[in-house]
Amino acid sequence: MPEVRHSVCALDCPDACSLLINVEAGIGSKLRGDPSHPVTRGFLCGKVARYLEREYSPDRLLYPRRRIGAKGEGHFTRISWDEALDEISSRIQQISNEFGPESILPYSYGGTLGYLQGSGMDHRFFHRLGASRLDRTICASAGGAGLIEALGFRYGTEPEQFSKSKLILAWGANILGTNVHLWPFIVEARRHGAKFYTIDPHRNRTGHLSDRHFSINPGSDTALAFGMMHVITTERLHDADYVARYTEGFDALVARVADYTPDVASRLTGIAAEDIVTLAREYATTRPAVIRLNYGVQRSERGGMAVRTIALLPALVGAWADVGGGLQLSTSQAFRVNRPGLERADLQSSSPLGREARLVNMSTLGEALTRLDDPPIKALVVYNSNPAAVAPNQNAVLRGLKREDLFTVVLEQFATDTADHADILLPATTFLEHTDLYYAYGHHYLQLARPALPAPGEARSNVAIFRELALRMNFPEPCFRDTEDDMIRTLLDSDHPFVKGITLDQLDREHFVRLRVAPNGDPFQPFSRGGFGTPSGKCDFRADSLCYTPPVESRLGAEELRAKYPLEMISPKHDDAMNSTFGNQPHLDAETATALLHELDAVERGIGTGDAIRMFNDRGSCVLRARVNGSVARGVVAVPSSRWPKMSIDRRNINALTSERLTDIGNGATFYSCLVQVEKSGD
Repeated sequence: MPEVRHSVCALDCPDACSLLINVEAGIGSKLRGDPSHPVTRGFLCGKVARYLEREYSPDRLLYPRRRIGAKGEGHFTRISWDEALDEISSRIQQISNEFGPESILPYSYGGTLGYLQGSGMDHRFFHRLGASRLDRTICASAGGAGLIEALGFRYGTEPEQFSKSKLILAWGANILGTNVHLWPFIVEARRHGAKFYTIDPHRNRTGHLSDRHFSINPGSDTALAFGMMHVITTERLHDADYVARYTEGFDALVARVADYTPDVASRLTGIAAEDIVTLAREYATTRPAVIRLNYGVQRSERGGMAVRTIALLPALVGAWADVGGGLQLSTSQAFRVNRPGLERADLQSSSPLGREARLVNMSTLGEALTRLDDPPIKALVVYNSNPAAVAPNQNAVLRGLKREDLFTVVLEQFATDTADHADILLPATTFLEHTDLYYAYGHHYLQLARPALPAPGEARSNVAIFRELALRMNFPEPCFRDTEDDMIRTLLDSDHPFVKGITLDQLDREHFVRLRVAPNGDPFQPFSRGGFGTPSGKCDFRADSLCYTPPVESRLGAEELRAKYPLEMISPKHDDAMNSTFGNQPHLDAETATALLHELDAVERGIGTGDAIRMFNDRGSCVLRARVNGSVARGVVAVPSSRWPKMSIDRRNINALTSERLTDIGNGATFYSCLVQVEKSGD
C-alpha cells in the first residue's frame, strides 16, 4: 500500500489547495485534492492534477550551471554548489564594493505562495546586503490599493458563503479557469435558485455557463459601477438603513454619479443602457448578492479606481449585512502573521547603506535595467519569476538581460527564457520537496506542508540557498541560521486575534487551520455592522475623489494611437496555465500562441481561423495564430498569457506589446490597456 502524504499547492491561485499524494519507494504516484479541506473538497484543477508530470519531467534542472555561451542562448556547463555559491557571493561583494549595494536587485513574485520560500531568508539576505528593494506590483497592487481605499482592509466574503447567495456577479473573474474551487459553491447556490452573471470583455468558459454575460469594453469597469450607482440612487434602491448606520458621504455620492446615466454608461462600456438598468435593479433588490471581483479588472490604467468603485457597491445596497453577500477580491490580509519578523526589514540598518534602500518597481524592469542610474543595476537575482516572459515592455527587458556587464543569477526548475540569460543558474525545489507555511487569498485556512518527495539531483530550496549565501557573506546575525521551523514559529508569533494561539504543533497535526476570524466556526462577516478600516469605522464613499477617464490606450482614449492601433488587446489567464509556469508544455504553448478575434475584425483583415498573424504596435510585435470564435466583442483581441518567448518563431510573446505605463494607484502593470494592430502574416 502506498504511503499517503500531505502537501499544499503553492501556485499563484486563490484556492491554495490542500493536497494528498501517494508515495511508493520515495516516488509520487498519485496527486489529488484533500477531501477533508472545506474548500479543496477532494478535487484539483487540470494543471495541478497533472503536476507529477512536471515533478518528474526529464527537463528539470538538476545541477548548478555556469554560462558558457552568449546571454540568451542557454548554453551552460555544470559546476558544483560550492563553486556556484562562492562565485555568486564574491561577485555580489565585488559589485557592492564598487557600485554600492543598491546596484543589486532581487526580482521575484508569485512562483510560490509559501511564506518561507517566497519572502523569508531571501528578504533577510537582501535587506542585510542593502540591495535595492523590489516593489512587487506586477499582479495585484492596484487592486489591493483600491480595496484598501474602499474598505480599509483586504478582506472579503468567504467562498463557503457563496452557496447562500441569490445573485452572484463574476466581475472580471473566470472562475472555472482561475478559481475553480469556488465553482461548487456557485453550483449549490444556483441549485437553490440563484442567478449567476458574468461581466468581462472575453466570454470565456465561465461566461458560457452563466445565466447572462455582459460584454464590457476593456478598462471601463468604473463607468459601469457609476452607471449602476446612478440607477440605484435615483430609484432609491439603496439600503437606507445600512447607508445611514455604516457609511459616510452618501449625498455627495448621489451628486457624483448623477451624470452617469444609463446612456452615458452605455457609451463608455459598450453595454446596452437597458441592460445596465436591469442589472442595477436586480443587484440592488436581490438579497443576498455577492460580487466575485478578480484581478483582471485592475490591470488597466484606471484599475485601482475600478476596484475601489466596484467595492463600494455592497455598502450602497447593504449586501455586507447578509451571509452570502458582499464581495471577494482577496482574503489575504486576514492572515495576520508576523511577516516583519520573518522578513527583517530592520536588517537594512546594519547594511553598508545604514538606511532603507531605494525602491525599484518590478513593472518597469525594462527601464530599470536599461536606464536606471545612480547606481545602475549591476547584478540581478531572479527567483519565483520569469521576467523575460511576464514583464511588460519585453524588448526593453531582453535588452537589459543581454547586458554583458549585468551579473545575473537565476533560481529555477526549468530552462525558461530568463534562465537562458543567467550567468549562474541554480536548480530549485518544487513545493512537493520543501517545508513551507501557506496563506491564501481566496479562503481563510492557514496551511503547513512538509517535504512529500525527495528533491531530484542537487535541487535546493530558496531558504537553503539564501542561507548559504548569507553565511558566505559573513552576515553575523543569528537569524541567518534559523531553521524552517524557527521561521514558522516567528510567523506564528502574532498577537492578532485571527492568528493568536495557532501553533506549529497544531499545524503539523491538522495540516490546515481556519483563522480565528469568527467564533465557533461562524461565517466571517467583517462589515455586517460597519467595522471598516477607516477612522470612523464606516465606509466612506469619498465621492469627491471618485472619477473616470478612459485609458489612454483604449477605444475612447488617445485618437492618434487609435488611428494606428484600433484593437484593444487583453491577455487573460489561460485555464490550464499559471502565468508562464507550464509554458514548456506543447499543448499549452499552442493555446497561448492563439489570438481570439471578432469575426468582423478578422474579415476586414482577410484573416481566418488558423492563419498566422502579426500583432504589433510601436513597442514591438509578435507572431500568433488566429482563432475566430465569437468570444470577444468587436475591437477586442484576447491572447491567453503567458507564452514562453523562446517557443515562438520570433522569440517574442505579447509582452513585446505591453507598456510600462502604471496604474492610477498602486503603481501596478497595465497589461490590459494596450492598443495593437493585427495583420495576416506569411510566417
